[in-house]
Amino acid sequence: MYTLIPFNFLGISERGSFEESKVVVLPFPYDSTTSFRGGTREAPLAIINASRQVELYDDELETEICDKIGIHTFGEIMPNMAGPKYQTEVVKSVFGDVLGAGKFPVMVGGEHSLSLGAVQAVKDYHPDVSVLQLDAHADLREEYEGTHYSHACVMRRIHDEGIKIAQVGVRNTSKEEAKFIKSNDIFSVTARQHRLGYYSIEDIVGALTDTVYITIDMDVFDPSEVPAVGTPEPGGLRWYEVLDILREVTLHKKVVGFDVVELCPMPGNPAPDFLAAKLIYKLIGYCFRGVL
Repeated sequence: MYTLIPFNFLGISERGSFEESKVVVLPFPYDSTTSFRGGTREAPLAIINASRQVELYDDELETEICDKIGIHTFGEIMPNMAGPKYQTEVVKSVFGDVLGAGKFPVMVGGEHSLSLGAVQAVKDYHPDVSVLQLDAHADLREEYEGTHYSHACVMRRIHDEGIKIAQVGVRNTSKEEAKFIKSNDIFSVTARQHRLGYYSIEDIVGALTDTVYITIDMDVFDPSEVPAVGTPEPGGLRWYEVLDILREVTLHKKVVGFDVVELCPMPGNPAPDFLAAKLIYKLIGYCFRGVL
């Protein structure tokens, strides 16, 4: 006799069908416009592999989250290498199908440019949606390296959609972006400001509409915890600081989907992969705490 471990998020078989599950994990191995270090296309595979070692029981929520809600994992979704604008359309289409089926989408990237298609699809179903961005970079450039759809432009394109943005953890911004933030009154909290208490978590919650999509660029974390990113910026947020923000936002707002992007796996160091997997599971639990 032998046992096969399913190769899906958490390695679960029970309540993992699309029909039975409330949550759908969407792996997008896309890496076209990343800067400095490439390799984010490898992240979905690495995160799903690491997730199979994540304990299903959450000691904070005191339950096995996946047993209560069901989590289904798509196979890796083939990228459109014609360019990031075309990849945006792929993401929007997939998200639209998942949202249309009444499921909660969780995207595992891949680079940050993917988030635009996700947010566009969510807006079709939730016109009042706002976006919480946890990130080391503002990603508000008008254009970068010849494209308006770079990872460095993703939040500018989301802003162009008329969507309210709240940024936390930013610590590397261009002059152009800093001017844009001020002239458009964008709620943007640097990692230093958060660490020194210039803004409270209540301020972050208050900057969002009642309906929220969350995008987490893994470089929001300090490189001492997550060195496996394309551009590891010093002075980032720590594990419990990030969880504190997510816990409060999900407690007071209706979160309708989220993504975790920009992990760049490092051979020989699986710790960041595991952190990303556990982060996804924790955030799913926070989003569904009302039904656990």
